[in-house]
Amino acid sequence: MFSSELLLRISKEVGAPVARVETTIKLLEEGATVPFIARYRKEATGNLEDVKVRDIDEQRQYYAELEARRATILNSIEKQEKLTEDLRSKILACFSKSELEDLYLPYKPKRKTKAAIAIERGLEPLANYLWEQAGDQPAGEFAERFINLEKEILTIESAIEGALHIIAERVAETPEFRKQLRDTMMSEGVVRAKVVSGKETEKTKYEMYYDFQETVAKIPSHRMLAIRRGTREGILNFSIDVDNTKFIVTLLSRIIRDPQSRFAPFLDTAVRDAYDRLLLPSIQNEVRSILKENAESEAIKVFEDNLRTLLLAPPAGHLPVTGIDPGQRTGCKVAVVDETGKFLENQTIYPTEPKQDLEGSEKTLLDLTQKYNVRGIAIGNGTASRETDAFVRSVVEKNKLDVFVVVVSEAGASIYSASKRAREEFPKLDVTVRGAISIARRLQDPLAELVKTDPKSIGVGQYQHDVDQKKLKRSLASAVESCVNRVGVDLNSASVDLLKYVSGIGDKLAQNVVAYRDQHGLFCSRTQIQEIEGFGDRTFEQAAGFLRIKGAENPLDRTAVHPESYPLVERMAASLGVSVNELVENPTKIKAIDFKAFETESGRYTVTDIREELLRPGRDPREKFVVPKFREDVKEIGDLKDGMELEGTVTNVTNFGAFVDLGVHQDGLVHISELSHKYVQDARQAVKVGEIVKVKVIGVDPAMKRISLSMKALIPKPPKRVRGKRRPTIAPEPTEAMAARATGSAKPSGTPRPKKVRPERQVLQKQQTRPPRPPVEAVPPAPKQTMEEKIRLLQEKFGRAR
Repeated sequence: MFSSELLLRISKEVGAPVARVETTIKLLEEGATVPFIARYRKEATGNLEDVKVRDIDEQRQYYAELEARRATILNSIEKQEKLTEDLRSKILACFSKSELEDLYLPYKPKRKTKAAIAIERGLEPLANYLWEQAGDQPAGEFAERFINLEKEILTIESAIEGALHIIAERVAETPEFRKQLRDTMMSEGVVRAKVVSGKETEKTKYEMYYDFQETVAKIPSHRMLAIRRGTREGILNFSIDVDNTKFIVTLLSRIIRDPQSRFAPFLDTAVRDAYDRLLLPSIQNEVRSILKENAESEAIKVFEDNLRTLLLAPPAGHLPVTGIDPGQRTGCKVAVVDETGKFLENQTIYPTEPKQDLEGSEKTLLDLTQKYNVRGIAIGNGTASRETDAFVRSVVEKNKLDVFVVVVSEAGASIYSASKRAREEFPKLDVTVRGAISIARRLQDPLAELVKTDPKSIGVGQYQHDVDQKKLKRSLASAVESCVNRVGVDLNSASVDLLKYVSGIGDKLAQNVVAYRDQHGLFCSRTQIQEIEGFGDRTFEQAAGFLRIKGAENPLDRTAVHPESYPLVERMAASLGVSVNELVENPTKIKAIDFKAFETESGRYTVTDIREELLRPGRDPREKFVVPKFREDVKEIGDLKDGMELEGTVTNVTNFGAFVDLGVHQDGLVHISELSHKYVQDARQAVKVGEIVKVKVIGVDPAMKRISLSMKALIPKPPKRVRGKRRPTIAPEPTEAMAARATGSAKPSGTPRPKKVRPERQVLQKQQTRPPRPPVEAVPPAPKQTMEEKIRLLQEKFGRAR
C-alpha cells in the first residue's frame, strides 16, 4: 500500500480527498475495474466519476514505477559504496522521475567520457584543487606534479585540460544546476522553427512555421506536434533557446567564490565548457522530450474525447436499414440488415458515371426497400457519396417512401471489412459488401459497430500517428471501455468485439460467452453466465451489472441494478406489499417507497441509482437521433462560394478548431476564433464530434483543398455593455489645507497651470535630418579557440605569476 505522503500527493494531483483516493487505490489493487468502481462502489469512493478514478489509477501506476526505480537506484549506489545518509535522504524525498535521475546521474554507469579518462589518469586531485579554490600555489606549479609519460600527460596544459573536463562534468551533473536550467527553459525558453535552407519558396502545409517562435510555456500541443512532423519530413529545423549568457553568469556566481582569484579564469573556462558541451544539450533534449510528452498527452486526450463522443452518438435504433458503400466504376454496394443488424441481402447499383443506370438502380433500391420494409438508408461519405445521396433522395421523394436518408462516416469501415473478424462473420461476401453492412449497422448503433474497428482508423484524432502508440492504444481502449459500460450491453445480441470491453470480461471470455450462446440459445437470466467456463464469482461481480437481458424472467436483469442489490429491491417491493415485477416502471408505487429508510443500510448513491433504474429500466444515456440535411446544390468543393450558409456534421475537434463534413469530400475547418463571439479556450467546450451545426463559408481554396468556415458569423453579435460614467472620487481635504483656508493664508485654487510651450529651437531640431551613417563593414567572427589554446593563454596570465 502507498505511504500517507504519497496518498496526499496523489490526492492533490487529482483533486480528490485522501480517504477516497486510498479507498479507490485499494479497490484497484484488489482487481476491481474502473467502470465497476465508478458505478457500483460510489459509497466507498464518494461518487467519484470514472474519469477521476482513471486519473487515480494513472497516478498509482506512475508512483509505483517511481518507487521501483528509486529502489533500483538506491541499490546501485549502495553497491558502489557511495550512498551517504544525505544522498539517501535526497533520493527518498524525491517524487519526480527526472529529478530522481538527476540525483543518480553522477553514479550512473556510463561510457568513457573525457572526465572519466582524466580520472583514470589520476587528475582528480588537480580538479579538486582548482574546485576548492583554497590553495596558495599557482595552478601551473601545482599541475607540474601530474605530468606522466606513461599516462600520456605530457604538459602542464594537458594536465589542466583533463582537470577542467572533470570539473565540467561535475558542474553538468549537479542536480541543483540541472533543475534550475530545466525550470528556466520551461518558463522562459523559446521554441524557434526555421525552414530548411533551400526550401524557402516551397508551398507546404508548414509555411506558417518557416520563421516561427513561441515560448515553451505557451506553445499549444498541435503546434508542437506540427513542428516535430515538419522537422521529421525534412522541411523544418527547430531549437529550444534560452538566455545562455544570463544562466552562465548565474552558474559562475554560484561556483567562483572570488572573481579576482587565480582560480577564477580556470573555473570560468570549465563552467562555460560544461554549459555548452554537456549541460545545455542535455537539458534541451529533456525539454524536447517534456514538450513532446505534453503535446502527445494533449493530442491523445483530444482523440479520446472525440472518440468518446462518436461512440456515444445517438443510435437510429432497432429498424431495418440499407447500407450503401458508394463507388463509381465498380458501382455502389448495397446491403440490407434487419432490426437486429442481421445481414439479409446485397446488390450492386450504378447510379453514377460512367454507367449511370438510373432506371435499373432505382428499381433495385425500391425492391429492397419494399421487400424488407426498410426504414432508413445509410450512405458512406466516401467517393461519389454526394451523387449517390442525391440519387437516393430523388428516389425516396419520387416514390413517396417513408424512409430517411443519412450520410454516415465510413472511416475505418474498409479496415474492418478486411479484418479477420469480418471474414469470420461473412466468409462468402466481398470486402465492399462487408463495408456496406458495417455502414448500415453504424446507423442502427454506432457504439456496437465502431468497437469492431481499430479506434486509430476512425479518424477523429489530432496527429494520432505522431504520438506514442502504446499510450494511445491504452487511452483509446479506456475510452471504449467507459462508453460500452456506460450504455450497457445486450447479452443476447452483443458481438465478441462489444462484449470484450465489458468490465472484467476481455477477449477470451467474450468468445466463450458467444460460443455458449450459440450452443445453448439465448440467455434467460444473469446467473446463467456463471455456467460459462472462466466466469467465476469475481468476474461475475465485475461484469453482471453491465449486461442486460431483454425479456428476462427477473425484470431486474433488464436494468443496471447489480445482482448484489436484488435483495434490497425485493425489500423495497415488500415494504409496499407488491412484487418486483409490479414495482418496475410503476411511478406511483416507486414514489411511495421510503428511500431514506433504505439509505441507512445501503447508502444514498446506491439507493438513488436503484430508484432511477426502477423508473426507467435499461435507459440509454445517448441523445435522440437527428437526421442532418445537406444542400442539394453543393456536391464538390468547387460548388462552395464565400457567404454560403450550410448545415454539416462535426467530424473532428482539435485544439485549434472543429472540422465539419459538408458533403464535398473535404471537411471544412471552423477555427477556434470562429466558433463563438465569446472567447473559447478549448474547442471541445463549444462543439463535439457528431454534432450537427450551421456554418457560413468564409474562404475556399480548391487547389490546397482548404475550406474556412464560421459559426459565429451566423450568431447575432451580443450588444456591448454600456458602462455608466464613473463619478470622480473626491479625496478628503488635508487638515493643513483646511486650517490654512480658515485663517485666510491658503493660495487661491482652481486656476489651471499654464502649459509649457516647447521652444522653437527644439522643433527645428526635430525637423532636421541626420546625415546618413557610413556603411558598416561586416567583421568575420573570430575563429573558435580550442581548450588547449584557452589553457595556454590562461597559463601565460595566471599560471605561475600570481
